[in-house]
Amino acid sequence: MATHAGRRSSDITGRVGLALTLALAMAASSADSPIVDPAAYAAFYLWSGVEPHSAVARADAVYLLWGELRRDDPRRIVALRRTAPSGPVGELWLVVRAERLDWGEDAYLQLLEAARRWSRAGNLRGIQVDFDASTGALGNYAAFLTGIRARLPAGLALSATGLIDWPAHADDADLTAMRQALDEIVIQTYRGRTTISDYPRYLATTARLQMPYRVALMEGGEWQPPPHLEADHFFQGFVVFLLAERFRPHPRSVSVPPRSRPEAGPR
Repeated sequence: MATHAGRRSSDITGRVGLALTLALAMAASSADSPIVDPAAYAAFYLWSGVEPHSAVARADAVYLLWGELRRDDPRRIVALRRTAPSGPVGELWLVVRAERLDWGEDAYLQLLEAARRWSRAGNLRGIQVDFDASTGALGNYAAFLTGIRARLPAGLALSATGLIDWPAHADDADLTAMRQALDEIVIQTYRGRTTISDYPRYLATTARLQMPYRVALMEGGEWQPPPHLEADHFFQGFVVFLLAERFRPHPRSVSVPPRSRPEAGPR
């Protein structure tokens, strides 16, 4: 009985310690946090209707919103952009924003034709799917991504955006299925145009991903990089979601990312 009581006491102490650690991390992130300035980063999301920031001209990677598959028509992707941003971009990802997963075959064919067309430009790294799958439905999403993977030509990588709670709450089996389908995942730390305040609590569990990942930040959002990210060999860097000019904040102080590491690239 004494042994069980000691174990319970140790567990309680451990949980209290973890809670205090996370609370301190969240407090540190919100106190005098610098804002995300695109000039300090080298990878960007460029959405439809957003004029490229000057930093895009020397970007290592650009995730370009190419099209949307909308809720009212599963057979067609609405193309939103037909040309790449000007300037030398290290690698280009075509992003498809999806509002549903039951795609018609015509939509897949349209995606593959776009991939072939953009590949001829010489720097297309891959396709990214942007779909807000709930954590409980991650297995179904992984199956959908596996279907896209099977259709992609050899040499073209597959990426997906990820909700911030996936590393913390997803089932191990679902995360395994995502690893098998994807070359990388990009975890979003914002909702709308606002940084999620308790992002340190969620990002503390990124070790569960066990796959190459990036962390997406909102331009102008408050941000303190969690120290463990730079030590994680799966971490591939940050991607800044650029805002339209009317939504861009006035500069206050710059959030500087950790020293850039060489890009390992997708598997």
